[in-house]
Amino acid sequence: MSKMRYSRRAVLKGGAAAAAASALPAPMVWAQEIKDITLRQFGTGVSNLNDVATKVKEDLGFTLEMTALDSDSVTQRAATQPDSFDIADIEYWICKKVWPTGNLQAMDVSKIANYDKIVGIFKDGKLTPESVIAQGTAPHTVGFVEGEGSSTFATEQTNWMTLIPTIYNADTLGIRPDLIGRPIESWTELLNPEFKGKASILDISSIGIMDMAMVCEAMGEIQYGDKGNMTREEIDKTFAIFTEAKKNGQFRAFWKTFDESVNLMASGEVVIQSMWSPAITAVKSRGIPCVYQPLKEGYRSWGGGIGLSANLSGMELDAAYEYINWYLSGWVGGYLMRQGYYSAVPETSKDYMTENEWGYWFEGKESTDVITSPTGDVLAQAGETRDGGSFYDRMGSVACWNAVMDENQYMVRKWNEFIAA
Repeated sequence: MSKMRYSRRAVLKGGAAAAAASALPAPMVWAQEIKDITLRQFGTGVSNLNDVATKVKEDLGFTLEMTALDSDSVTQRAATQPDSFDIADIEYWICKKVWPTGNLQAMDVSKIANYDKIVGIFKDGKLTPESVIAQGTAPHTVGFVEGEGSSTFATEQTNWMTLIPTIYNADTLGIRPDLIGRPIESWTELLNPEFKGKASILDISSIGIMDMAMVCEAMGEIQYGDKGNMTREEIDKTFAIFTEAKKNGQFRAFWKTFDESVNLMASGEVVIQSMWSPAITAVKSRGIPCVYQPLKEGYRSWGGGIGLSANLSGMELDAAYEYINWYLSGWVGGYLMRQGYYSAVPETSKDYMTENEWGYWFEGKESTDVITSPTGDVLAQAGETRDGGSFYDRMGSVACWNAVMDENQYMVRKWNEFIAA
């Protein structure tokens, strides 16, 4: 793995090399040297996309090596293998586990060109001034630290961010409407015996427990103080309900990866399950009906961002900031929005989308022409609207965020018992 371990200052000192370099304008030196930089990024398959790495090379000149892992593996790597990465593309609930290790460095918001355009969710927790902040690990609660070297999350905006936000969405249940044949309106349907043997949830404890909580609360079985920070009693009650359903044969499978969820749904083995937006896209691209079903109790949401290794310095650190600013400048946002996600700076994405795409994905308008994925697969026909409507309809109906609880270790133990039951 080719990797530079020197700063700009080191490059420009010593002998004839320094004399030659000093005769060149600084931007030219930077352009020549950045070609030799490789930054190692890892994260989930949601946003670690080969097309992004290709575009980085084309636009910025350096190499971005991407590794896609499942959420639990991402957490473990960020917390225990600090020398194995330069950029951690992680979710905010993962940040809560990783930041205390000291493996990431705080980022200076004054270096972020579009900081003022980042949506309020990541700054003060509010989509609009009237918004009620949802339960769970809301991104803004772990988004800032008190100072450059601080290990303490700040209670309000500061000049130092833990992650620069990039991608987020409002998640719900995916369904096969052709196989179900009736309206689905509530999270309770996940445990409806009508779907015995054809339901599924994801086997990622910190996310799966939130889906469970949405179901149990919708059933009226449990009224949580905070779904994102359950007591042991609430955890026990939640798992009791789902373990009984599991023993009764409710679940066909428990998936960990994007591809598993797509295959379960596309095959018809599962008709209702926890799902992610691009998985819905992938199923629909095969010509199979699949809906990201809005539910009356609201959405379970998540947000992700770019974190920088504490070991990153010099020219590589400069390149990482260049990458972050490029990421928020619109091309990636447009790419992700066409998969059903949202950009942390939506307005720059608009420049990389057609009026029809922006109207469909962001504004919830009827499409005026076919809607395609970034790879050209047809996702919707003219006259169709997005599941759940506009950005403000969907993100304004978030009931909870993916979370790490105070009783996380206890919850994980109970989760493993549930999977093994």
